[in-house]
Amino acid sequence: MRKQKGFSLIELLIVVAIILIIAAIAIPNLLRARISANESSAVGSIRTINTSEVSYATSFPQIGFTTLARLGGAVPCTASSTTACLLDQVLGAGNKSGYTFTAVAAGGPPAVTYLAVGVPVTVGTTGQRGFCSDQSGVIRFNAAGTGCDTTVDPPLQ
Repeated sequence: MRKQKGFSLIELLIVVAIILIIAAIAIPNLLRARISANESSAVGSIRTINTSEVSYATSFPQIGFTTLARLGGAVPCTASSTTACLLDQVLGAGNKSGYTFTAVAAGGPPAVTYLAVGVPVTVGTTGQRGFCSDQSGVIRFNAAGTGCDTTVDPPLQ
């Protein structure tokens, strides 16, 4: 009888099946971890927008609060009322880590209120919840991932 070299077909099929089972368990966990990381980044970005809005309103009291575009600026950035250089270029453009951000000022002049909103680019893939904040500084969330209303949605705990 000849000595067999290598693996049989059934042994290779068993190994492939085990690898597929492990992948089927790991991939959903990886996607959930990515969504969680994107949501954490979105909350941090909303906090940064809050801080930038207050800094801008303090620096330019005749204007008050402002839009996201004015809070940022192209690199190299020279601070002015139209490009405050308070946000990095990525967040100032309105997209970061799977979320789309907007900031809108109202009232005035000077603008006395603002609303900063971050929503997932694709709900369920890049993020699950939407986040928002206003001049109160309280960050709120919308579990559906669509817009956010500071008068209805609960605060982030």
